[in-house]
Amino acid sequence: MLLCATLLASLVLAAPAAAQRPNVVTIMTDDQTVESLRVMPKVKRLLADEGTTFRRSFVSFPVCCPSRATFLTGQYPHNHFVEGLEPPWGGYVNLDTSSYLPGWLRRAGYNTIHLGKFLNGYGTQNLDQTEVPFGWTDWQGSVDPSTYRYYGYTLNENGVLRTYGEDEDPAFYQTDFYGRRASELIERYAAKRRPFFLSLNFVAPHHGGGVADEEEESSLKLPVVAPRHSGAFAGDPLPSDPTYNEPDVSDKPSNIQRRAPLTTAQDTDIRRAYQRRLGALLAVDDAVERVVNTLERSGELENTLIVFTSDNGFFHGEHRVPFGKLLPYEPSIQVPLILRGPGVPKGRRRGQLVENIDVAPTILDAANATGDPILPSDGRSLFPLLRDRGLEWGRDLLIAARGGAVRYWGLRTYRYLYVEYATGEIELYDLDFDPYEEHSVHADPRYSRVVRVLGARLAELRTCEGEFCSATPRLRLRVQPSTCARRALRTRLRGRDAQFLEEASYRVGRRVVARALRRSRAANRRIPLRTVDPGERFRLRVRARLIDGRVVTLDRRLRTCRPGQRRGKRPPASRRALR
Repeated sequence: MLLCATLLASLVLAAPAAAQRPNVVTIMTDDQTVESLRVMPKVKRLLADEGTTFRRSFVSFPVCCPSRATFLTGQYPHNHFVEGLEPPWGGYVNLDTSSYLPGWLRRAGYNTIHLGKFLNGYGTQNLDQTEVPFGWTDWQGSVDPSTYRYYGYTLNENGVLRTYGEDEDPAFYQTDFYGRRASELIERYAAKRRPFFLSLNFVAPHHGGGVADEEEESSLKLPVVAPRHSGAFAGDPLPSDPTYNEPDVSDKPSNIQRRAPLTTAQDTDIRRAYQRRLGALLAVDDAVERVVNTLERSGELENTLIVFTSDNGFFHGEHRVPFGKLLPYEPSIQVPLILRGPGVPKGRRRGQLVENIDVAPTILDAANATGDPILPSDGRSLFPLLRDRGLEWGRDLLIAARGGAVRYWGLRTYRYLYVEYATGEIELYDLDFDPYEEHSVHADPRYSRVVRVLGARLAELRTCEGEFCSATPRLRLRVQPSTCARRALRTRLRGRDAQFLEEASYRVGRRVVARALRRSRAANRRIPLRTVDPGERFRLRVRARLIDGRVVTLDRRLRTCRPGQRRGKRPPASRRALR
């Protein structure tokens, strides 16, 4: 650790001045569903309305510790080796903290601050509870097992342990305390020359208790709500979902088939937990407002990238799962993701598929932090998607998990969820027709080709690393004529994956000018140019969808012929020089 600290100090001293780089504030909740955002009006007003929301945001391993390790590395769990909550497969001690996000940002000239929950096992799996993980300028991490106490929690404050709220004073309700402390940290570091990175991690709405009632609360999976919000959602029903207490699970794998239908008592507990979880989020909403107001008051709001997300989703009785996450279904793997700040469009929603592997590269992109010490990311920066709502990378998202008797690997595309279990069982959901994942069609002969294609894709991605994890379909767009055209273009989609083409749309500028289905030879189309003036430059964009549910856009920058110019010929050199 001493050697690492010495190396980091030398790197920071050598870092260039970065006064113009944006600050970064990440706000992470614990086990929050997308549906629950409806009770957070301040997040909507201050973040969503002033930034961009990704509607299809997922996590690769829907359990706290692996997901948070992915957030800190931009890597899938099979590459960062945190595949559970405890050793030997997971936990804090399995993360290599010598090369991850805070260290990279410090090397780039940032002050790095952490407040709240870190990785499962911090304070219990490491022998020294006063250990400050590598890479952090200012460390305010909660120590397990107190992390999940809403009162009586212990923070390691740069090597000094302090416990707050042992007498359950409402002033020290954990979420409120973190909000106040975050505000103090922002004010302190906004006054410094270097930009800052603040990682603010709430436990809410995860279940937990205080000092006295921790065991009882955990048994019912209930969080503690701030006193001012007590009973705020006492009358709210559960969200309407046809898979709640799913009547027929014969299409599901054995780990679901073994689950008995939910009882009346369980139904009551689930509803009570749901209401309490919503109530716990109200204090998070207040803390977000405090953070944004402090950034504004300090003059840093317009130069700060804010990322709001969760480590995973949560079940409330869907598919007979009363509580928890881990499983590959939508309530577990889908999470909120909202960005606000420089380069982020205001009041927009994006529909592209994104995953938690993309958060670290997005932050590094915003910070302009590059260099050899940074590990190869399995994800991509989201800024290209923020700039272009129609851009599609053509990748599928890898999901995987292990926990208890459940072990699986899967793919999430626009159209399909495909899962293979260690038991040999598989699932396939056609989300176009079955968005709630009620009926697995893996045994339907009409989907036999889809199963083969997705199985082959999964075999490729299970051990992927770096850019290969985000590989695009092997498709090429050929255009004739390639230099200038008059009334029409002839296009051809070629490449190894052209055989899997299902449909394509052709857009000239902002107008869709042609569509094609696989059976009508979508790979070879004539594209009219009636809306393009002579000599005008334009973009041809082809949006191709493959039978495995992947979607990719292929672009070509072209120009129509000038009057008197021969088709397919470049203008004379003298005319080119004048343009």
